[in-house]
Amino acid sequence: MKNFLSLLTLILFSFSIVQAQSDKRLKGLDKKMNTILEVSKAAGFAVAVVEKDKVIYAKGFGYADYENKISADANTLFAIGSSSKAFTCSILGQLRDEEKLSFDDSPRKYVPYLKFHNDDLDNHVIIKDMMCHRTGLPRHDFSWYLFPTMDKDSLLMRVEHQEPFTGIRQQWYYNNFMFLAQGVIAEQITDKSWEDNIKERFFEPLEMNRSNASIDEMKTSTNAALGYELKNDSIINKMDYYHISGMSPAGSINSSVNDMSNWLITWINKGKFKGQEILSEPYINEAISAQMVVSSGVPDDEFPSMHSSNYGYGWFLSSYRGHYRVEHGGNIDGFSANVAFFPSDSIGIVVLANQNGSAVPNLVRNTIADMMLDTEQTDWADRFKTRMEKAKKEGEEAEQNSTSSKVTNTRPSHISQEYTGSYHHPGYGSFEIILKNDSLFAQFELMEFYLRHYHFDIFEPFQVKETGIDTSDSGGLKFNFETSNSGEIALVKLQAEPTIDAIEFKHTPNSIEVSNETLERYTGEYNLAGTTIKVYIKNENKLYLFVAGQPEYELMATDTHKFSFKALEGFKVEFVESADKTIDEMTLIQPNGTFKTTRK
Repeated sequence: MKNFLSLLTLILFSFSIVQAQSDKRLKGLDKKMNTILEVSKAAGFAVAVVEKDKVIYAKGFGYADYENKISADANTLFAIGSSSKAFTCSILGQLRDEEKLSFDDSPRKYVPYLKFHNDDLDNHVIIKDMMCHRTGLPRHDFSWYLFPTMDKDSLLMRVEHQEPFTGIRQQWYYNNFMFLAQGVIAEQITDKSWEDNIKERFFEPLEMNRSNASIDEMKTSTNAALGYELKNDSIINKMDYYHISGMSPAGSINSSVNDMSNWLITWINKGKFKGQEILSEPYINEAISAQMVVSSGVPDDEFPSMHSSNYGYGWFLSSYRGHYRVEHGGNIDGFSANVAFFPSDSIGIVVLANQNGSAVPNLVRNTIADMMLDTEQTDWADRFKTRMEKAKKEGEEAEQNSTSSKVTNTRPSHISQEYTGSYHHPGYGSFEIILKNDSLFAQFELMEFYLRHYHFDIFEPFQVKETGIDTSDSGGLKFNFETSNSGEIALVKLQAEPTIDAIEFKHTPNSIEVSNETLERYTGEYNLAGTTIKVYIKNENKLYLFVAGQPEYELMATDTHKFSFKALEGFKVEFVESADKTIDEMTLIQPNGTFKTTRK
């Protein structure tokens, strides 16, 4: 009987979708969707359209798994990225209705260990400021993206060391850390994790039965999309899932367009889903009202009826062809999303794509909005194709006419070994630079980068992937090393946040402690084809090598019995220990060969 009822439900649902797809306003939509798939070269996407309290269209296009040609459908799970933010704000909306907080409260009332960069922020930032991106803090996204941790508290404590770029409420600027803070506030009040709050307050009552809030759950789910990127304008390349870890309140939800339709129905119907109040109408109205101006958002000649650019609580607000639009996008490795609705028209559209940094969600949303709102229709796919072709041509011309700022024929001021070690910033975290096969690599928690010399003491990072190192694009980031007054590598600067000065990571060398007694074992004279090489100690237990007619060379310990020439790149020394523990040989490793010497 149970199986029969499940089958009946499925049949009825399928029938309702078939009926919905006969909507005259959406005539020819499938063809337009396939055209968008073709021009964007996306692996796949899914889309659902809601009107009032019904799903009138839900379908997948392309592939959830491109390699194995597994089709995407309306139940396929995609990472929705920052489209999660409206969920996080809504938890606080519920808590306010429960009289457990006020949006005018200081966040430090609930999270005392949350400290900002200065007293002005500590004393004047309120919860509402965090909900609409107006604290004066820039993104500082590398702090969580390159230095992830599952511990939300330790992530939040980095905020104290993150510099603002303007004053409170002076300028809108997107900031994921402030949504992390909202999630932690809710955790402190409810004594439940953000993930449990999302599940109990939204997923369960909204029957979002396939949705989850972690990559670990995504990996074990059936019908889950894989993420992809477009390489060289033509190659669909698989990307690894990104574990957003402790930053989950800012964007870790994975969902399907069928599940997300219920979320849209709730907002379109003033917070109610199937007669149950999920969010209060006063909160809904406030959340989709302008709380902060994003930009001027003035009309242009091409689209004079598109204007305004404001932000509510986890929602962008604008006018689309004279219709009030509420929406939020989402991007995380391999996935892009857009969740939108038109409150005055009772229409909602959700688009989820498994393409990194994709234009697909906006193209699909606008195409459907034109049809549903019965407005002037733009061929968004053709416009996208034309603009991409133009951009490619202009890029090629610009490259031909550009002059590089790179200074040729320069060398680093130190040998590679001296750049190795640990680098730390309290508002970000720590990473290691190591030497492999005479090349430098920066190792972060989840990623590794090959550092290619650019000029002087500046290096370009290129990510190391399973498929190799793609040196075609460094993302514009540079590792700029600086020395101390004594000439040692003191720090590296990364322009990780464009609105403020470069972030300085202080250097701690990988020091190998070698006792004076051990160094004494290496001292003496060594013979190389009749040439005498002297090894001796001076200057506070430092080992030196000297050949007549050349300067003396300081040796820097790198491992047991192994040293590098401090002033010469690619020159190394290894002392050979015999069975009786004496040092009788020294091997010189140089770019032009390896030479064995014997101790006199």
